[in-house]
Amino acid sequence: MRHNILEGKKTRFVAAEPASCPKLTRGKFQYDFGDEAGYTPLLPMFTLGHNFAPANIHAGGLRYHGAGVIVSQLLKDGYMEAVDIKQLESFDAGCLFAQAEGIIPAPESCHAIAATIREANKCKETGEEKVILFNLSGHGLIDMASYDKYLSGDLVNYELTDADIQKNLDEIGNLA
Repeated sequence: MRHNILEGKKTRFVAAEPASCPKLTRGKFQYDFGDEAGYTPLLPMFTLGHNFAPANIHAGGLRYHGAGVIVSQLLKDGYMEAVDIKQLESFDAGCLFAQAEGIIPAPESCHAIAATIREANKCKETGEEKVILFNLSGHGLIDMASYDKYLSGDLVNYELTDADIQKNLDEIGNLA
């Protein structure tokens, strides 16, 4: 990232997030509280509103209403991109990764794996050669119940409507 900012390099950075909690891809960049109760200082972030109630998805660490301040600013300034991944696509990718690499990824990491597979498939279609690197943030050994639900067909895709997002943002208004 430093080389992109200081030297004009063109490395792509892509954040992957769940479609059911699309703060980077569909949220609004504004000041918001870092917690639901409003005890933290106001922070500039992409947010769905601190009153956002997440869907019951199986990537618990990604159900937060806002993105980190640094990531939000980098996205706002055009230094990175963001994509949203539906829950079933993320678990498809996680299972493929586990079969290929022998590591069961955490559901949070599965979104990055799915985005990586998308990029690899684009290269396959176009014939473009590129190096694709992703971050495996953790193993899924404590998330086996989520994988069991996925493999049993008990997980569904959930996607917020534009109206739901706007309702949350309208409720918090402009805090700064």
